[in-house]
This record gives sequence, C-alpha cells and structure tokens, in this order.
Amino acid sequence: MGKRVALVLAGCGVFDGSEIHEASAALVHLSRGGAEVKIFAPNIEQRDVVNHLKGSPAEEKRNVLVESARLARGNIQDLAELKASEFDAVIFPGGFGVAKNLCSWAVDGKNCTVNEHVNSTLQAFHSAKKPIGLCCISPVLAAKVFPGCEVTVGQDKNVDGRFPDAETASAIADLGCKHICKNVNESHVDKANKIVTTCAFMCKAPLHEIFDGIGTMVEEVLKLA
Repeated sequence: MGKRVALVLAGCGVFDGSEIHEASAALVHLSRGGAEVKIFAPNIEQRDVVNHLKGSPAEEKRNVLVESARLARGNIQDLAELKASEFDAVIFPGGFGVAKNLCSWAVDGKNCTVNEHVNSTLQAFHSAKKPIGLCCISPVLAAKVFPGCEVTVGQDKNVDGRFPDAETASAIADLGCKHICKNVNESHVDKANKIVTTCAFMCKAPLHEIFDGIGTMVEEVLKLA
C-alpha cells in the first residue's frame, strides 16, 4: 500500500500563495512514489493579493482555501480537518503565501507567528514521529516551531547571485536551529526530527533542477514514512 501524505497549500501563485511549480513537482513525485495524497489549506483570508502580471498589490480580498482549490483541482479540505493519525507524512511547498498566510515571516522575520492550524499540524506529525517535508521558504516554519532542528534553504551566502535570499539562513540560525548548506538539486534530512528540506526557488536555477531537488525531498520523506 502507498504512503498516505498530506500536502498543505498556502494559496495559488508565488507572490501571495503557494508556488505553483513547487506544488506541482511535489504532486508529480508523490504520484511517481505511489503515495496517496490529500490536499489541505487553512480557511483564512490572504494577507494580501498580488497582481502577478504587474507584481503590484491588488485591491481585493481572497481566501487561502478557495485559491488553493485551484491547484488541488477542487479536491481539497480545510486544514482544521487534517488528522495526523490518518497520514504517514506531511509536505509543505513554498511560495510567499507560506511567509504571508501560513505565518508572518514576510513581515516579522524570525519574530513571526505561525497560524494555529499550521502549528498544530506540525506539532502533531512531529509528536507522532512522522516525517515533515518542506521546500523553498517553508523550512522557516520548522525553524520557528522546532528550535534546534536542522533545515536548508540553500546557501548562507549569495553564491554567484544564485541565492538572493541567503540571509534567511542567518535568521534560521538566530532561532537556534542549524542551517545546512545544500545545492538546489539536493535535500537535507534531519534524522532526529524527521524533517526533510530543499531550497527549490530560493535558488535561481533552471526549473528542471528545482524539480529534481523537490524529488529528492519527496523521496526521502517517503523513505522515512
């Protein structure tokens, strides 16, 4: 029987929701790994809405669950309904929606707060010793919730201009966690906490390299499940 995996989304679109390519890559690799996937998102209002064509704020309101349903092809549930006992693992794709809707990292950095249902989901899987997969900016959720854990968001220096958000690694260290430098096509496994992370679009890299990196994260999550 395939592993049962919950995928948690933060909206639809890189600037105010889940990064679509990351969510799709995770789903493709989970499908290839024979996993049974159910998709969840919090039923909350987005922090903001961004016009992705212009890159500017839009004067409208959107709901995270409703927007995430676009990516889930309508087959999605409220995150409040997720029961860790029904799954073998949980995965969080990245995108600014993670830092805006799932927590307040985009505004508050290391002093952020984490959405109550996101926090309880992470705590439930961790307490049950079930693996947690995170990519792009979403490893900051683990850094905030699990002090002392190990994660990667790529490199801690802007190597060749490929890691423009390298200062995130320092903020993770400030939270008492260990940042592990990895390339885009790699992932890091914190065996003690069963947390698997990969940098994805935190690195300016060709799409296939990001896809492959997410594949290593999914593969490691399924091994641990």
